[in-house]
This record gives sequence, structure tokens and C-alpha cells, in this order.
Amino acid sequence: MTRRTVRIAMNGVTGRMGYRQHLVRSILAIREQGGLALGGGEVLWPEPVLVGRREHALREIAERHGLTEVATDLDAVLADDSIDIYFDAQVTSAREEALKKAVAAGKHIYTEKPTATDLAGALDLARLATSAGIKHGVVQDKLFLPGLLKLKRLIDGGFFGEILSVRGEFGYWVFEGDWQEAQRPSWNYRSEDGGGIVVDMFPHWEYVLHELFGRVTTVSAHVSTHVPRRWDEQGKPYDATADDSAYGVFQLDGGAVAQINSSWSVRVNRDELVEFQVDGTHGSAVAGLRNCRVQHRSATPKPVWNPDLPVTESFRDQWQQVPDNAEFDNGFKAQWELFLRHIALDEPYRWDLLAGARGVQLAELGLRSHAEGRRLDVPELSL
Repeated sequence: MTRRTVRIAMNGVTGRMGYRQHLVRSILAIREQGGLALGGGEVLWPEPVLVGRREHALREIAERHGLTEVATDLDAVLADDSIDIYFDAQVTSAREEALKKAVAAGKHIYTEKPTATDLAGALDLARLATSAGIKHGVVQDKLFLPGLLKLKRLIDGGFFGEILSVRGEFGYWVFEGDWQEAQRPSWNYRSEDGGGIVVDMFPHWEYVLHELFGRVTTVSAHVSTHVPRRWDEQGKPYDATADDSAYGVFQLDGGAVAQINSSWSVRVNRDELVEFQVDGTHGSAVAGLRNCRVQHRSATPKPVWNPDLPVTESFRDQWQQVPDNAEFDNGFKAQWELFLRHIALDEPYRWDLLAGARGVQLAELGLRSHAEGRRLDVPELSL
């Protein structure tokens, strides 16, 4: 067995997502399984270099997991010829500059989204990376969720017939931070720091819709800040200047319509924190993070509206669970493995910085749609 080492500068691992999903459940999980098998007796071994501003926090994480390399000087890390990949999970406002530095240093790039604070910056990044001849990828984790993989299986199998509509519900109640600690960092609720649910979630909805149902051609959005006052990590009150809820309607190439509600000010009355209902001429499905339920047209009930009589049947019980039929790995890890194979073996990989720019574009147009009170076209992007 031959081991090939790939050194990854991981910037932002002191944050919740960078630490839990990318370091622990992806890179360290790959190491725990013995590396990534490339075939022919060769294994790719990821070697993380933890990068950030707080050295003590980096060293604590490194010691916890038996790692040795930490750094607070990004420029020095990027100047190190032994570094193969730069990964970014920082706050959005710091990402674009760091990615440009990594491109200039000739590093391959893998990054969280949004890739930039505006479309111009996102497209510039994509052009720079393509011109530099480096490989680049953007995290699009929800495509690898078990529930959406089952949904993709149904689509590919022709279960729905003609897909008519998609209805999405995402969100949960994020505590204000005064009497209970907030589950999300305070910068998420300050627009001046790159916060806002449109900027955060519309890039997700772009790639989910694009990959499963068709390109988004128009967007109409209403945006709100339902909770205007919150308390930060030090217990100090602050004004929430960013949107915490968004209600979007998206026309898709091919004619289907998607309606997705996103909110950090909603209490959950559904089976999972995100659910998509897909209705087609031959059947419907409801997919969440892990589960997917279906109802074929041959098993569709025939309800009649009558407000004077109680409902005598359980509509939810009339749906059938879609079986796993496969083993599902952590979605972040699955995409990391595909990107690492792209680096090592030059296997195809389509979730690049141009795909990331589409997400930034949809968020930008969603905010503009709200500000102007009208539906907007979503032009196709190219480099």
C-alpha cells in the first residue's frame, strides 16, 4: 500500500461548521478510515494545517485530535510550497480576500459558501482560479443528504412524471441570546458583518434546485427581520440589521415552480429541520435531511372539503417511506472525498467557483427583488 500525502491549510476550524463538519467529520474521519483509497494500492492521506487568528484555540483543537501544525500567519502558510489545498470556512466577509491570496499562491481551493459578498467578487474569483489553472470546489453539502439522495433516485427513476412544483420549509427558532444562549453566532444577524438568511441560504437553494429540478430563471422574494434585537456572545444587546426570514418563489427552467420559506424565527412543526415537498403528475414526495416519503397517484386519496365534519383519516399515514437501499456517509465527508479524488486523479468535479457564483447571484437578486418589490430574471452565468 502506497501512501500519498496531501497537505490542506484549513482556515476557520475554530468555528462550528469548520470544526465539526469539515475537520472532525470529514478530514479526520478520512484519516480514521485509513485514508482515501485511490485504487492500484494507493491511498491519499490528508494532513491538515490548522489556520486562524487565535493560536490558543488552534492549539487546543490540535492537541485534542493529535495534530501538530497550527498557524496564524496566512501569508506564510500560502507561501509554503508543501501546502497543496487551501480550505476556507471563515466568516463570509473575510473569505474573498483569502481565496484570492490562495489563487495567487497557486493553491487548489475548496471553500464554504457564499464565496464572496457580491456577484462581481464571486465571478472574479472564478475567473482568476480558472486562469491560474488550479482546481477549485465549493461546498454544496445538501446534495449529499440521504433524504435528497433518495429524492434524486426518484427523479432519475421517473417516479414523478412531470414535476409541477417544489415546496421547501427550512428553519428553527434561534434564541435571542438573553434568557437562553443563541445557537448561531451573532454576526449572522448583522448585515455589516456579512450576515443574513438570504446570503446564507439562497446559495443552498440555488444548487439544490439547479441540480435536482432545473436552473432558476426568475426570483421573487420577501425578506424580514422578525426579531430586531438580540444579545451577543458576551451578553450585550445589539440591533439585528440582517434579515432572519425570507420567503422566495423561484421559476425553474422547464416550467416547475419552487416556493421556499427560510427562517430563524420559526418553531418547528415538521419531522426535520428542512423538508421539500415535490408534486408531480404521477406522484409526490416529501424529503428531509434523512427521510423521504412518497405517494403514488394510484394510492392518492380523494378528500372532499367539508368544514362541518371532522377528518376521519390520517393523511400522513397514507405516505410510504422510501428505503435506504444504500449506506449514506456524512455529506460533507462525501463531497470532500470527491474533491480530493479530483485533485489526486483529475476525476470530473462540477461544483466549482462558477457554481458558487450562481448561489451568490441568487442571493443578490433575492435581496434586490425584495427592495424593488418585483420579480427578477436570473441570467445564466459564464466566465
